[in-house]
Amino acid sequence: MFENIIAQAAADRLRGDIEAGILAPSMLFYGPAASGKGTAALELGRVLSCGGKGGWNCPCPHCARHKALLHPDLLLMGRRAFAGEIAASAAVLPRDFPHGRLLLIRSVRKLLGRFSPALWEGDRELGKLNPLIQALEDDLEALEGVPGEGGEALGALGASIIKNALKLEAEGIAEFIPVAQVRRASYWGHLAPLGRRKLLVIENADRMKEEALNSLLKILEEPPERLTIVLCTARKEGILPTLLSRLRPYRFTRRDAGAEGDLIRRVFRDKQAGEALAVSVSAVSYSAAPARGGLEAYLDSFLPVNRDTLYPLAAFFVSSVALAALDGFRRRGIAVLPDELVALGKHCAPIAASAGLGRPAADSKTITEKVLAEARNFQIRALFSCFLALALELVSEALRPLGTGPRRIVYLRIWKESVETAAIAGSLNQSPALTLDRLVSDLKGAIAGGGW
Repeated sequence: MFENIIAQAAADRLRGDIEAGILAPSMLFYGPAASGKGTAALELGRVLSCGGKGGWNCPCPHCARHKALLHPDLLLMGRRAFAGEIAASAAVLPRDFPHGRLLLIRSVRKLLGRFSPALWEGDRELGKLNPLIQALEDDLEALEGVPGEGGEALGALGASIIKNALKLEAEGIAEFIPVAQVRRASYWGHLAPLGRRKLLVIENADRMKEEALNSLLKILEEPPERLTIVLCTARKEGILPTLLSRLRPYRFTRRDAGAEGDLIRRVFRDKQAGEALAVSVSAVSYSAAPARGGLEAYLDSFLPVNRDTLYPLAAFFVSSVALAALDGFRRRGIAVLPDELVALGKHCAPIAASAGLGRPAADSKTITEKVLAEARNFQIRALFSCFLALALELVSEALRPLGTGPRRIVYLRIWKESVETAAIAGSLNQSPALTLDRLVSDLKGAIAGGGW
Protein backbone atom coordinates (compact mmCIF):
# COMPACT_ATOMS: atom_id res chain seq x y z
CA MET A 1 0.00 0.00 0.00
CA PHE A 2 1.05 3.60 -0.76
CA GLU A 3 3.60 2.35 -3.30
CA ASN A 4 2.72 5.32 -5.53
CA ILE A 5 3.68 7.90 -2.89
CA ILE A 6 7.34 8.72 -3.49
CA ALA A 7 9.76 10.05 -0.84
CA GLN A 8 7.19 11.00 1.80
CA ALA A 9 7.56 9.80 5.40
CA ALA A 10 3.86 10.57 5.89
CA ALA A 11 3.03 7.56 3.71
CA ASP A 12 5.08 5.28 5.96
CA ARG A 13 3.29 6.66 8.99
CA LEU A 14 -0.11 6.13 7.39
CA ARG A 15 0.80 2.55 6.52
CA GLY A 16 1.93 1.93 10.10
CA ASP A 17 -1.24 3.41 11.59
CA ILE A 18 -3.41 1.26 9.31
CA GLU A 19 -1.50 -1.93 10.12
CA ALA A 20 -1.65 -1.14 13.84
CA GLY A 21 -5.39 -0.43 13.66
CA ILE A 22 -5.01 3.10 15.06
CA LEU A 23 -5.95 5.19 12.01
CA ALA A 24 -7.88 8.29 13.07
CA PRO A 25 -11.34 8.92 11.59
CA SER A 26 -10.36 12.50 10.63
CA MET A 27 -6.95 13.63 9.37
CA LEU A 28 -5.07 16.64 8.05
CA PHE A 29 -2.55 16.20 5.23
CA TYR A 30 -0.50 19.40 5.07
CA GLY A 31 2.55 20.48 3.12
CA PRO A 32 3.66 22.24 -0.07
CA ALA A 33 1.77 22.08 -3.36
CA ALA A 34 2.46 18.96 -5.47
CA SER A 35 3.91 17.06 -2.50
CA GLY A 36 1.52 14.09 -2.83
CA LYS A 37 -1.20 15.00 -0.32
CA GLY A 38 -4.10 14.46 -2.71
CA THR A 39 -2.61 11.27 -4.15
CA ALA A 40 -2.08 9.88 -0.64
CA ALA A 41 -5.71 10.68 0.24
CA LEU A 42 -6.97 8.84 -2.86
CA GLU A 43 -4.73 5.88 -2.09
CA LEU A 44 -6.04 5.82 1.48
CA GLY A 45 -9.58 5.49 0.13
CA ARG A 46 -8.55 2.51 -2.01
CA VAL A 47 -6.75 0.80 0.89
CA LEU A 48 -9.71 1.28 3.25
CA SER A 49 -12.09 -0.27 0.69
CA CYS A 50 -9.75 -3.07 -0.45
CA GLY A 51 -10.86 -6.62 0.00
CA GLY A 52 -7.23 -7.82 0.25
CA LYS A 53 -4.06 -6.38 1.78
CA GLY A 54 -4.20 -3.06 -0.04
CA GLY A 55 -1.47 -3.58 -2.66
CA TRP A 56 -1.68 -1.43 -5.80
CA ASN A 57 -2.08 -4.49 -8.04
CA CYS A 58 -4.90 -5.97 -5.98
CA PRO A 59 -7.53 -7.39 -8.42
CA CYS A 60 -10.55 -6.86 -6.14
CA PRO A 61 -13.48 -4.84 -7.60
CA HIS A 62 -13.13 -2.13 -4.95
CA CYS A 63 -9.53 -1.44 -5.99
CA ALA A 64 -10.50 -1.37 -9.67
CA ARG A 65 -13.16 1.26 -9.00
CA HIS A 66 -10.84 3.35 -6.84
CA LYS A 67 -8.06 3.28 -9.44
CA ALA A 68 -10.50 4.72 -11.98
CA LEU A 69 -11.78 7.15 -9.29
CA LEU A 70 -15.31 5.86 -9.80
CA HIS A 71 -15.95 4.28 -6.41
CA PRO A 72 -19.25 5.43 -4.86
CA ASP A 73 -17.60 5.49 -1.42
CA LEU A 74 -15.28 8.34 -2.49
CA LEU A 75 -16.30 12.01 -2.48
CA LEU A 76 -13.98 14.85 -3.56
CA MET A 77 -14.34 18.55 -2.75
CA GLY A 78 -12.31 21.74 -3.01
CA ARG A 79 -10.28 23.66 -5.56
CA ARG A 80 -6.93 22.34 -6.77
CA ALA A 81 -4.69 22.75 -9.83
CA PHE A 82 -6.33 20.51 -12.46
CA ALA A 83 -5.21 21.96 -15.79
CA GLY A 84 -1.46 21.36 -15.56
CA GLU A 85 -1.84 17.76 -14.40
CA ILE A 86 -4.38 16.98 -17.12
CA ALA A 87 -2.19 18.47 -19.85
CA ALA A 88 0.93 16.71 -18.54
CA SER A 89 -0.96 13.40 -18.38
CA ALA A 90 -2.18 13.81 -21.97
CA ALA A 91 1.46 14.24 -23.05
CA VAL A 92 2.23 10.76 -21.68
CA LEU A 93 -0.08 9.03 -24.18
CA PRO A 94 2.42 8.83 -27.09
CA ARG A 95 5.25 7.79 -24.73
CA ASP A 96 3.42 5.02 -22.87
CA PHE A 97 -0.18 4.64 -23.98
CA PRO A 98 -1.54 2.12 -21.42
CA HIS A 99 0.01 3.98 -18.49
CA GLY A 100 -0.83 7.38 -19.94
CA ARG A 101 -4.45 6.41 -20.49
CA LEU A 102 -4.93 5.53 -16.81
CA LEU A 103 -3.02 8.64 -15.74
CA LEU A 104 -5.16 10.91 -17.93
CA ILE A 105 -8.41 9.26 -16.87
CA ARG A 106 -7.51 9.70 -13.19
CA SER A 107 -6.48 13.33 -13.66
CA VAL A 108 -9.80 14.15 -15.36
CA ARG A 109 -11.78 12.18 -12.78
CA LYS A 110 -10.24 14.35 -10.05
CA LEU A 111 -12.00 17.26 -11.74
CA LEU A 112 -15.25 15.44 -12.56
CA GLY A 113 -15.44 14.15 -8.99
CA ARG A 114 -16.18 17.72 -7.87
CA PHE A 115 -19.47 17.49 -9.79
CA SER A 116 -20.87 14.42 -8.08
CA PRO A 117 -24.68 14.51 -7.74
CA ALA A 118 -24.09 13.98 -4.02
CA LEU A 119 -22.66 17.54 -3.88
CA TRP A 120 -24.87 19.28 -6.44
CA GLU A 121 -28.36 17.83 -5.94
CA GLY A 122 -30.92 20.57 -6.51
CA ASP A 123 -28.31 23.14 -7.64
CA ARG A 124 -29.43 24.91 -10.82
CA GLU A 125 -25.83 25.68 -11.79
CA LEU A 126 -25.24 21.99 -12.49
CA GLY A 127 -27.66 22.18 -15.42
CA LYS A 128 -25.48 24.85 -17.07
CA LEU A 129 -22.37 22.72 -16.57
CA ASN A 130 -23.86 19.41 -17.71
CA PRO A 131 -22.92 19.83 -21.41
CA LEU A 132 -19.25 20.22 -20.45
CA ILE A 133 -19.42 17.34 -18.00
CA GLN A 134 -21.04 15.11 -20.61
CA ALA A 135 -18.44 16.13 -23.22
CA LEU A 136 -15.66 15.06 -20.86
CA GLU A 137 -17.43 11.79 -20.05
CA ASP A 138 -17.74 11.13 -23.80
CA ASP A 139 -14.04 11.91 -24.28
CA LEU A 140 -13.08 9.48 -21.49
CA GLU A 141 -15.32 6.78 -22.94
CA ALA A 142 -13.65 7.25 -26.32
CA LEU A 143 -10.21 7.11 -24.69
CA GLU A 144 -11.06 3.87 -22.90
CA GLY A 145 -12.14 2.40 -26.23
CA VAL A 146 -8.86 3.14 -28.03
CA PRO A 147 -7.19 -0.23 -28.67
CA GLY A 148 -3.62 -1.42 -28.28
CA GLU A 149 -0.96 1.25 -28.37
CA GLY A 150 -3.30 4.09 -29.22
CA GLY A 151 -3.79 5.57 -32.64
CA GLU A 152 -3.83 8.64 -34.82
CA ALA A 153 -6.89 10.03 -33.05
CA LEU A 154 -5.05 10.40 -29.75
CA GLY A 155 -3.84 13.94 -30.47
CA ALA A 156 -7.32 15.26 -31.23
CA LEU A 157 -8.83 13.36 -28.31
CA GLY A 158 -6.23 14.69 -25.89
CA ALA A 159 -6.76 18.25 -27.15
CA SER A 160 -10.53 17.92 -26.71
CA ILE A 161 -10.11 16.65 -23.14
CA ILE A 162 -7.78 19.52 -22.25
CA LYS A 163 -10.10 22.13 -23.82
CA ASN A 164 -13.23 20.86 -22.06
CA ALA A 165 -11.44 20.38 -18.75
CA LEU A 166 -10.09 23.94 -18.76
CA LYS A 167 -13.55 25.32 -19.47
CA LEU A 168 -15.21 23.20 -16.78
CA GLU A 169 -12.60 24.18 -14.21
CA ALA A 170 -12.99 27.87 -15.05
CA GLU A 171 -16.78 27.87 -14.99
CA GLY A 172 -17.59 25.28 -12.34
CA ILE A 173 -14.98 25.27 -9.57
CA ALA A 174 -15.61 27.94 -6.95
CA GLU A 175 -12.78 29.76 -5.20
CA PHE A 176 -14.33 28.88 -1.83
CA ILE A 177 -16.05 25.63 -0.87
CA PRO A 178 -19.82 26.33 -0.77
CA VAL A 179 -21.62 25.65 2.51
CA ALA A 180 -24.38 23.82 0.63
CA GLN A 181 -21.85 21.26 -0.59
CA VAL A 182 -20.50 20.72 2.92
CA ARG A 183 -24.04 20.03 4.12
CA ARG A 184 -24.70 17.61 1.26
CA ALA A 185 -21.38 15.87 1.99
CA SER A 186 -22.52 15.42 5.60
CA TYR A 187 -25.74 13.76 4.42
CA TRP A 188 -23.75 11.53 2.04
CA GLY A 189 -21.41 10.55 4.86
CA HIS A 190 -24.29 9.25 6.97
CA LEU A 191 -25.45 6.86 4.24
CA ALA A 192 -24.17 3.28 4.42
CA PRO A 193 -21.05 2.59 2.32
CA LEU A 194 -20.97 0.09 -0.50
CA GLY A 195 -17.72 -1.32 0.88
CA ARG A 196 -16.01 -1.09 4.25
CA ARG A 197 -15.70 2.69 4.66
CA LYS A 198 -16.44 5.96 2.92
CA LEU A 199 -13.81 8.62 2.34
CA LEU A 200 -14.45 12.37 2.11
CA VAL A 201 -11.46 14.35 0.76
CA ILE A 202 -11.48 18.15 1.03
CA GLU A 203 -8.53 19.75 -0.76
CA ASN A 204 -7.39 23.31 -0.02
CA ALA A 205 -9.54 23.10 3.08
CA ASP A 206 -8.32 26.53 4.20
CA ARG A 207 -10.47 28.00 1.39
CA MET A 208 -13.72 27.95 3.34
CA LYS A 209 -15.86 30.74 4.72
CA GLU A 210 -17.30 30.81 8.22
CA GLU A 211 -20.65 29.17 7.47
CA ALA A 212 -19.00 26.28 5.62
CA LEU A 213 -16.43 25.90 8.40
CA ASN A 214 -19.17 25.65 11.01
CA SER A 215 -20.91 22.92 9.00
CA LEU A 216 -17.63 21.02 8.65
CA LEU A 217 -16.98 21.36 12.37
CA LYS A 218 -20.30 19.64 13.10
CA ILE A 219 -19.23 16.67 10.97
CA LEU A 220 -15.86 16.45 12.73
CA GLU A 221 -17.45 16.69 16.18
CA GLU A 222 -19.77 13.76 15.47
CA PRO A 223 -18.35 11.89 12.45
CA PRO A 224 -20.47 9.10 10.96
CA GLU A 225 -19.27 5.72 12.15
CA ARG A 226 -18.06 4.47 8.76
CA LEU A 227 -16.74 7.73 7.31
CA THR A 228 -13.08 8.75 7.09
CA ILE A 229 -12.36 12.44 6.46
CA VAL A 230 -9.13 13.88 5.04
CA LEU A 231 -8.50 17.61 4.81
CA CYS A 232 -5.58 18.73 2.62
CA THR A 233 -3.88 22.12 2.73
CA ALA A 234 -0.66 23.89 1.89
CA ARG A 235 -1.38 26.32 4.75
CA LYS A 236 -1.78 24.58 8.07
CA GLU A 237 -1.96 28.00 9.71
CA GLY A 238 -5.09 28.66 7.63
CA ILE A 239 -7.01 25.89 9.41
CA LEU A 240 -8.93 27.03 12.49
CA PRO A 241 -7.65 25.69 15.84
CA THR A 242 -11.10 24.23 16.54
CA LEU A 243 -10.72 22.08 13.41
CA LEU A 244 -7.07 21.24 14.04
CA SER A 245 -7.89 19.84 17.46
CA ARG A 246 -10.10 17.21 15.81
CA LEU A 247 -7.64 16.18 13.09
CA ARG A 248 -4.60 13.91 13.24
CA PRO A 249 -1.87 15.72 11.27
CA TYR A 250 0.38 14.12 8.64
CA ARG A 251 3.13 16.38 7.34
CA PHE A 252 4.19 16.19 3.70
CA THR A 253 7.53 17.82 2.85
CA ARG A 254 9.03 19.28 -0.30
CA ARG A 255 11.00 16.54 -2.02
CA ASP A 256 14.60 17.09 -3.08
CA ALA A 257 15.45 17.45 -6.77
CA GLY A 258 16.47 13.81 -7.09
CA ALA A 259 13.16 12.53 -5.74
CA GLU A 260 11.19 15.00 -7.87
CA GLY A 261 13.10 13.88 -10.96
CA ASP A 262 12.44 10.23 -10.11
CA LEU A 263 8.72 10.98 -9.75
CA ILE A 264 8.57 12.71 -13.14
CA ARG A 265 10.38 9.78 -14.79
CA ARG A 266 8.15 7.17 -13.16
CA VAL A 267 4.77 8.88 -13.29
CA PHE A 268 5.00 11.02 -16.43
CA ARG A 269 7.49 8.79 -18.28
CA ASP A 270 9.57 11.88 -19.08
CA LYS A 271 13.19 10.79 -18.72
CA GLN A 272 14.70 13.94 -20.17
CA ALA A 273 12.77 16.33 -17.90
CA GLY A 274 13.45 14.15 -14.86
CA GLU A 275 17.20 14.14 -15.46
CA ALA A 276 17.26 17.88 -16.11
CA LEU A 277 15.27 18.71 -13.01
CA ALA A 278 18.20 19.33 -10.69
CA VAL A 279 19.41 22.06 -13.04
CA SER A 280 15.97 23.57 -13.66
CA VAL A 281 15.11 23.73 -9.96
CA SER A 282 18.23 25.69 -9.11
CA ALA A 283 17.92 28.02 -12.10
CA VAL A 284 15.25 30.59 -11.26
CA SER A 285 14.16 32.83 -14.12
CA TYR A 286 13.82 35.92 -11.97
CA SER A 287 16.02 36.44 -8.96
CA ALA A 288 13.16 37.47 -6.70
CA ALA A 289 10.76 34.71 -7.80
CA PRO A 290 9.35 32.61 -4.94
CA ALA A 291 10.83 29.12 -4.79
CA ARG A 292 8.72 26.28 -6.16
CA GLY A 293 8.97 22.53 -6.20
CA GLY A 294 10.21 20.75 -9.32
CA LEU A 295 6.97 18.82 -9.95
CA GLU A 296 4.89 21.97 -9.53
CA ALA A 297 7.04 23.78 -12.09
CA TYR A 298 6.92 20.76 -14.41
CA LEU A 299 3.11 20.69 -14.39
CA ASP A 300 3.02 24.47 -14.86
CA SER A 301 5.13 24.12 -17.99
CA PHE A 302 2.22 22.46 -19.81
CA LEU A 303 -0.04 25.48 -19.34
CA PRO A 304 -0.34 28.30 -21.89
CA VAL A 305 0.32 30.72 -19.02
CA ASN A 306 2.21 29.60 -15.94
CA ARG A 307 3.62 31.01 -12.75
CA ASP A 308 6.89 32.06 -14.41
CA THR A 309 4.77 34.24 -16.70
CA LEU A 310 2.58 35.59 -13.91
CA TYR A 311 5.39 36.63 -11.55
CA PRO A 312 6.89 39.38 -13.76
CA LEU A 313 3.37 40.27 -14.91
CA ALA A 314 2.38 40.86 -11.28
CA ALA A 315 5.53 42.99 -10.95
CA PHE A 316 4.41 45.03 -13.96
CA PHE A 317 0.99 45.45 -12.37
CA VAL A 318 2.33 46.59 -8.98
CA SER A 319 4.86 49.03 -10.47
CA SER A 320 2.20 50.42 -12.82
CA VAL A 321 -0.28 51.03 -9.99
CA ALA A 322 2.52 52.74 -8.05
CA LEU A 323 3.33 54.94 -11.06
CA ALA A 324 -0.33 55.83 -11.55
CA ALA A 325 -0.61 56.81 -7.87
CA LEU A 326 2.61 58.86 -8.06
CA ASP A 327 1.27 60.72 -11.10
CA GLY A 328 -1.83 61.52 -9.07
CA PHE A 329 0.28 63.01 -6.30
CA ARG A 330 2.27 65.09 -8.82
CA ARG A 331 -0.91 66.45 -10.42
CA ARG A 332 -2.05 67.55 -6.97
CA GLY A 333 1.18 69.49 -6.55
CA ILE A 334 2.59 67.28 -3.80
CA ALA A 335 6.38 67.66 -3.95
CA VAL A 336 7.41 65.02 -1.41
CA LEU A 337 6.35 61.66 -2.81
CA PRO A 338 5.64 58.68 -0.51
CA ASP A 339 8.66 56.43 -0.04
CA GLU A 340 6.35 53.41 -0.16
CA LEU A 341 5.25 54.09 -3.73
CA VAL A 342 8.80 54.76 -4.83
CA ALA A 343 9.90 51.48 -3.23
CA LEU A 344 7.20 49.54 -5.10
CA GLY A 345 8.39 50.94 -8.41
CA LYS A 346 12.10 50.40 -7.73
CA HIS A 347 11.55 46.77 -6.65
CA CYS A 348 9.02 45.66 -9.26
CA ALA A 349 9.83 47.61 -12.44
CA PRO A 350 13.19 45.84 -13.05
CA ILE A 351 11.55 42.41 -12.64
CA ALA A 352 8.94 43.30 -15.27
CA ALA A 353 11.55 44.83 -17.60
CA SER A 354 13.80 41.74 -17.40
CA ALA A 355 10.87 39.67 -18.69
CA GLY A 356 10.42 41.96 -21.68
CA LEU A 357 7.25 43.65 -20.38
CA GLY A 358 8.62 47.16 -20.82
CA ARG A 359 8.14 50.18 -18.59
CA PRO A 360 5.22 50.54 -16.14
CA ALA A 361 2.01 52.11 -17.45
CA ALA A 362 0.17 54.95 -15.74
CA ASP A 363 -3.44 54.67 -16.94
CA SER A 364 -5.91 52.01 -15.86
CA LYS A 365 -6.92 50.93 -19.37
CA THR A 366 -3.35 50.24 -20.47
CA ILE A 367 -2.55 48.38 -17.26
CA THR A 368 -5.61 46.14 -17.56
CA GLU A 369 -5.20 45.45 -21.29
CA LYS A 370 -1.50 44.58 -20.88
CA VAL A 371 -2.13 42.13 -18.03
CA LEU A 372 -5.05 40.45 -19.80
CA ALA A 373 -3.13 40.11 -23.07
CA GLU A 374 -0.07 38.55 -21.41
CA ALA A 375 -2.24 36.24 -19.25
CA ARG A 376 -4.46 35.23 -22.20
CA ASN A 377 -7.50 36.63 -20.41
CA PHE A 378 -6.95 34.19 -17.51
CA GLN A 379 -8.65 31.33 -19.33
CA ILE A 380 -7.52 29.17 -16.42
CA ARG A 381 -9.39 30.95 -13.66
CA ALA A 382 -7.17 29.56 -10.88
CA LEU A 383 -4.28 31.54 -12.38
CA PHE A 384 -6.10 34.79 -11.59
CA SER A 385 -5.93 33.93 -7.89
CA CYS A 386 -2.26 33.06 -8.34
CA PHE A 387 -1.64 36.42 -10.03
CA LEU A 388 -3.27 38.31 -7.15
CA ALA A 389 -1.30 36.33 -4.56
CA LEU A 390 1.98 37.07 -6.37
CA ALA A 391 1.13 40.79 -6.45
CA LEU A 392 0.70 40.75 -2.68
CA GLU A 393 4.00 38.89 -2.23
CA LEU A 394 5.78 41.51 -4.32
CA VAL A 395 4.26 44.38 -2.36
CA SER A 396 5.37 42.80 0.89
CA GLU A 397 8.91 42.21 -0.45
CA ALA A 398 9.19 45.77 -1.76
CA LEU A 399 8.06 47.41 1.49
CA ARG A 400 10.02 45.17 3.87
CA PRO A 401 13.23 47.30 3.78
CA LEU A 402 11.22 50.31 4.99
CA GLY A 403 10.73 48.76 8.43
CA THR A 404 7.53 48.38 10.42
CA GLY A 405 6.32 51.96 10.62
CA PRO A 406 2.63 52.90 10.54
CA ARG A 407 2.72 54.07 6.90
CA ARG A 408 4.07 50.71 5.70
CA ILE A 409 1.34 48.94 7.67
CA VAL A 410 -1.32 51.13 6.07
CA TYR A 411 0.01 50.45 2.56
CA LEU A 412 0.05 46.70 3.20
CA ARG A 413 -3.51 46.87 4.50
CA ILE A 414 -4.68 48.83 1.44
CA TRP A 415 -3.22 46.24 -0.93
CA LYS A 416 -4.41 43.28 1.12
CA GLU A 417 -8.01 44.50 1.39
CA SER A 418 -8.22 45.53 -2.27
CA VAL A 419 -6.76 42.23 -3.50
CA GLU A 420 -9.06 40.20 -1.24
CA THR A 421 -12.05 42.06 -2.69
CA ALA A 422 -10.81 41.25 -6.21
CA ALA A 423 -10.30 37.58 -5.27
CA ILE A 424 -13.88 37.36 -4.03
CA ALA A 425 -15.13 38.95 -7.25
CA GLY A 426 -13.11 36.42 -9.22
CA SER A 427 -14.58 33.57 -7.20
CA LEU A 428 -18.05 34.81 -8.18
CA ASN A 429 -17.04 34.48 -11.85
CA GLN A 430 -16.89 38.23 -12.48
CA SER A 431 -14.82 38.78 -15.60
CA PRO A 432 -11.07 39.32 -14.99
CA ALA A 433 -11.25 42.52 -17.10
CA LEU A 434 -13.86 44.11 -14.85
CA THR A 435 -12.16 42.85 -11.71
CA LEU A 436 -8.73 44.18 -12.71
CA ASP A 437 -10.12 47.57 -13.75
CA ARG A 438 -11.94 47.86 -10.43
CA LEU A 439 -8.82 46.75 -8.53
CA VAL A 440 -6.68 49.46 -10.12
CA SER A 441 -9.36 52.06 -9.34
CA ASP A 442 -9.73 50.87 -5.74
CA LEU A 443 -5.97 50.92 -5.13
CA LYS A 444 -5.50 54.40 -6.62
CA GLY A 445 -8.46 55.74 -4.65
CA ALA A 446 -7.35 54.21 -1.34
CA ILE A 447 -3.77 55.44 -1.76
CA ALA A 448 -4.89 58.95 -2.77
CA GLY A 449 -7.31 59.11 0.15
CA GLY A 450 -4.70 58.14 2.71
CA GLY A 451 -3.74 61.72 3.44
CA TRP A 452 -0.06 61.20 2.72
